[in-house]
Amino acid sequence: MTIMMQREATEDTISPDEPLVAELQSYKEQLEANQRDAQDLVAGLDDKQFNWRPAAGRWSIAECLAHINVAGQMYLPAIDRTIKGARAANPAFEAGPFRHGVFGKLFLRATEPPAKIKVKAPKLIAPLPEHLLAVVMPAYMSLHHQLERRLSDANGLNLARAKVVSPFSRLLKLSLGQAFALAAAHERRHLWQARQVKNESEF
Repeated sequence: MTIMMQREATEDTISPDEPLVAELQSYKEQLEANQRDAQDLVAGLDDKQFNWRPAAGRWSIAECLAHINVAGQMYLPAIDRTIKGARAANPAFEAGPFRHGVFGKLFLRATEPPAKIKVKAPKLIAPLPEHLLAVVMPAYMSLHHQLERRLSDANGLNLARAKVVSPFSRLLKLSLGQAFALAAAHERRHLWQARQVKNESEF
């Protein structure tokens, strides 16, 4: 993913000084809460603890966070394409509220922790077994900065009409608003998973 690709979405932003519409502000607050949770989760850990697995087949804290990073980075270009296309199609500012599809709502509900349905991560975003805390957390913080910039880029767009095609399956399409909601929910799911590791008696 190139810097040029990441900057494409900013070229047609209505105004960098325009306050976020209510829905986007909600996603911003959710991401900020996730960030605080992640920082609290890893506070005081060393790399051995960061990579500790409670059992074979279960992810470490490091793997949970690395998975968030990889999945998030893969979604950014899809979000960029949607924002650029929606901005070109309808430059008028829309503040909402927006009505999103039922399928997306059900998908998001299934994503929230605690995990009700376990789904194996696609190979493209399956984390490697060993990670350095000093590498994973800065990457996580960088992902958040990039997501927050996309929130600003999307401000004023019709968050229900613009559709994001999943980078993992072209059959999965969510509204732009739901794509941001998914980013936050997916993080919560794996931060919860990581928290269960830290709560293990043998940790």
